Amino acid sequence: MNRLGEFIRYRELLSTLVVRDLKLRYRNSLLGFVWSLLNPLLMMLVFTTVFTVMMRNNGTPNFPIFALIGILAWNWCSSSVMASVNSVVGNAPLIKKVYFPREVLPTSTVLSNMANFLLALIVLFPLLLAFGIRPSAALVLIPVVIAGQAIFLLGLAFVLSAVNVFFRDTLMIVDVLVLAWFFLTPVFYRIEDLFPNYTRLMYWLNPMASYITSYRQILLNGEWLGYDFLLRTLAISVMVLVGGYAFFARSAHLFGEEL
Repeated sequence: MNRLGEFIRYRELLSTLVVRDLKLRYRNSLLGFVWSLLNPLLMMLVFTTVFTVMMRNNGTPNFPIFALIGILAWNWCSSSVMASVNSVVGNAPLIKKVYFPREVLPTSTVLSNMANFLLALIVLFPLLLAFGIRPSAALVLIPVVIAGQAIFLLGLAFVLSAVNVFFRDTLMIVDVLVLAWFFLTPVFYRIEDLFPNYTRLMYWLNPMASYITSYRQILLNGEWLGYDFLLRTLAISVMVLVGGYAFFARSAHLFGEEL
């Protein structure tokens, strides 16, 4: 609780780091933040071409929107994971010179990528209307799903950023694992289609499958989430956060020595 109180007192530093990350992302770029909108759109076009033109056996209704929702959620996940790995090591000079709660660093990477995710949602809602999909009352659950995904990613960020301080090979290993994770996550397919006999298990083992399915159920189908499904997903995310933060907190006092 003391660490949490200290973290809250440094919230201005956190907001400064988030803004810095966003500025660095688009520095020297002609289109700036417009790339947050173009990147998922271009990926959507690629997936749509591959799975509806080149591979005509895809019968998913409104497949471009189906794929875009998965891409947006996955981009937030993969960008946060990869950026968080180097969040502590990459700020070694700052850590060795100034005292501040070290957890600010991985947190800023997740929040900056969340801001990018929210910006990218701008392209989604006009496309929903263009495909004749009208928002339903279930839309009120979207902030809950976004908060749950943020909690899950924060837990991963704490673990990976701390591990990388002691084992610098972490970045290369995570790069490979994220690629494998991408194919095991229903970004361009339904989890029921690939794992018909292990659907429930895959939701347990892969929270990102649960979050992407939740976004689709709300935005694409206009359906309310089952409370058992939502609470289970949030509970897993909270456990990841608590475990990740505990590991980070126990390791943080060694960062200066290792760096």
